[in-house]
Amino acid sequence: MNAPAAHPSAPRKALLVALAGFFLLSVGDAVVKTMAGQWSGSGIALLRYSIGAIGLAVYVRLAYGRAVFRLPKPWLQAGRGAAVAVATFGFFMGVMVMPLADATAIVFTSPVWTVILSFIFLRERPAPAVLVSILLASAGVLLILRPNVLALGAEAFFPLLAAVAMSCLIILNRRAAGLAPAMIMQMLVAVMAVPVLLVLAVAGHLSGEPGLAITTPEWSVVLRCAVVAVTATLGHWCIFRATELASAATIAPMTYVQLLVATGAGLLLFGDVPTLPKAAGALLIIAGGLWLWARQRPDRTTDSEA
Repeated sequence: MNAPAAHPSAPRKALLVALAGFFLLSVGDAVVKTMAGQWSGSGIALLRYSIGAIGLAVYVRLAYGRAVFRLPKPWLQAGRGAAVAVATFGFFMGVMVMPLADATAIVFTSPVWTVILSFIFLRERPAPAVLVSILLASAGVLLILRPNVLALGAEAFFPLLAAVAMSCLIILNRRAAGLAPAMIMQMLVAVMAVPVLLVLAVAGHLSGEPGLAITTPEWSVVLRCAVVAVTATLGHWCIFRATELASAATIAPMTYVQLLVATGAGLLLFGDVPTLPKAAGALLIIAGGLWLWARQRPDRTTDSEA
């Protein structure tokens, strides 16, 4: 018996919705970059997620009622919150000290880290071909970081921290699948991230590092953090909606819109002209991600016979 045919326009609509989602995420990243030097990255991450958590809690309360305010598998939710908190902290700190496109490209190694961590913790053995994507992405990261490591020190590795944390979030999300509707799960991860970000912000402030000091932010910083909270929430909703219209494999390549937007924003807004090695590194990371996507796509013949 053949499966019901999807509406012919569904894949196209899914791609457009996914494009909007990833574009909104990139807009938020660019807004974060505009705050470099005006407030600490840890403070920006904390304020962004505090605003997002409050907004999502209000929405969930109005949409689902009081009964949904429960915590299924608390330790799992705490792990998700910690992972997204560390990922946000690492990315925001990275954006503060390096070009937006470079930080974004390095975060795009998260699929590779997911494969590695899945093997370590879940004993999911990757196909031999997946090693090609790992090598390509690793070479890309080395090309991007090579001129920055000596100049920036350990700070250059903040985006790598973000990529690993995002991979942990993906793995934990697999365990949390089906526990609650998507918007509720998004609210829970935001709420659980706030305490972790608060600890990171306080620790940074107490460290004595000038760039991590938490001072009273200007009104424009608060406004921009609110913009980032809104664009990120809408962006994630669009991506989730796109997966309802088409398979994740169909929309996966659209994620590289973020890298294109980050490169354009860096060039137009911040004067970050990509060097040849950095451009080559970004292309290697994209090639590794597309290779991984291609190897994991479901067989079309199998789909047509279902």
